[in-house]
Amino acid sequence: MRFMMLVKADKNSEAGVLPSKELLTAMGKFNEEMIKAGVMLAGEGLQASSKGARVKFSGGKRTVIDGPFAETRELIAGFWIIQVKSKEEAIEWARRCPAPMGEGRDAEIEIRQVFEASDFPPEIFAPEDAAREQALRDEA
Repeated sequence: MRFMMLVKADKNSEAGVLPSKELLTAMGKFNEEMIKAGVMLAGEGLQASSKGARVKFSGGKRTVIDGPFAETRELIAGFWIIQVKSKEEAIEWARRCPAPMGEGRDAEIEIRQVFEASDFPPEIFAPEDAAREQALRDEA
């Protein structure tokens, strides 16, 4: 089972405040622990939404909206993709994480399971489509 652990943004991350050296060191050790345990597939911090954009789809029209975006608590400051046996194991990894915004600052990690081909019935996602998607993932 794959899960995405999403670190929610805060006013400091949205203002472009960089993490402290101590936090970067602690996160590096945490990432190393997950890699050595064989659970971490990917993980990165994200720059402030002021450097980003959104593409809005409405009917056949696409509209580009440049950041920053207003609802800080709904934004993502970083993520990990992990592969574990259960949601409970994903929660345990999140609990072991250093405080993502630094000790003493409120923070939140949201955990969401990633869809797998097996989550879809064959009439929606045929086995040959799943195999083609897996081949593309392997190539990437």
